[in-house]
Amino acid sequence: MEIISRISAWAGKYFALIIIVFSILAFMLPEYFVGFGSYVTILLGIVMFGMGLTLKASDFKLVLTKPIPVLIGLAAQFIIMPTTAFLIAYLLKLPAEIAAGLVLLGSVPGGTASNVMVFLAKGNVPLSITMTSVSTLLAPVMTPLLLLIFAGEWMPIDPVSMFMSIFQVIIIPILLGLLVNRYLPRVTEQGVSLLPLISILAITVIVMGVVAGNRDNIAEAGILVFVSVLLHNAFGLLLGYYAAKLFKLPVQDQRAVSIETGMQNSGLGVALASVHFTPLVALPSAFASAWQLITGTILASRWGKKNPENDQEQATAEQLINSRS
Repeated sequence: MEIISRISAWAGKYFALIIIVFSILAFMLPEYFVGFGSYVTILLGIVMFGMGLTLKASDFKLVLTKPIPVLIGLAAQFIIMPTTAFLIAYLLKLPAEIAAGLVLLGSVPGGTASNVMVFLAKGNVPLSITMTSVSTLLAPVMTPLLLLIFAGEWMPIDPVSMFMSIFQVIIIPILLGLLVNRYLPRVTEQGVSLLPLISILAITVIVMGVVAGNRDNIAEAGILVFVSVLLHNAFGLLLGYYAAKLFKLPVQDQRAVSIETGMQNSGLGVALASVHFTPLVALPSAFASAWQLITGTILASRWGKKNPENDQEQATAEQLINSRS
């Protein structure tokens, strides 16, 4: 298990580079990776099952004890990101499928990698974990609703069908993970060290399948997609930070809300695009898988150079994040 832990730590450290390298490989040799696209939903379900294994009642404690920062963060997540995506798509006059894909990226919940980034940034880790958990559980309702509002002019949206897809690929695996964690704790203890590596492998395979299946589209519209994803991510991080600052949240909360807002569950975006739309719609989420890890790491590194306000809080945060990775 120690070897696996070391491999997981190495893969987590170079996650963005791994995705970039294998994306290039899938682009150059698509015939070897195009079949991976059919496993997107299953792989994302595995990632969500892993998330369920690590969820605890304490992850939702802040909703009751300190609801204001959580509500501000969730509002930033579900208002800033889809609205920004819509405005970028409209101002850049993106093609319909790419525009819908960008709005889809802005409408999914926060990604689990954000928790690690918040820890490295010496932000409020419990707030980050709570935001990720709650936004994920709200996704079956919020994501179809936001898509219906913001992307309806570009693509036909079936909110009921999308609700069922998200419920199947997120809620059911999470519930199964919770049940295993509750009734088979020894299985959880033995398997938890594998979860980061499994998640990294699953997301990498998902991205490779999308890239291989969209080689021609990437060659034609790659720069346009990249610019739109870059702007979307940058505005998410920036506006998330200032939204928290506007409501005078502590500095550690500002960092958590910023990173949670800017880092989306791109794997879910890819899965939903693959099931409900065309492969081109999945491109923004596929690009975001690598890009938001790069920007998150840079931002976390910069903020992490400053000493935390409370050493005891940072020690507690380290215990929390280690239990989930």
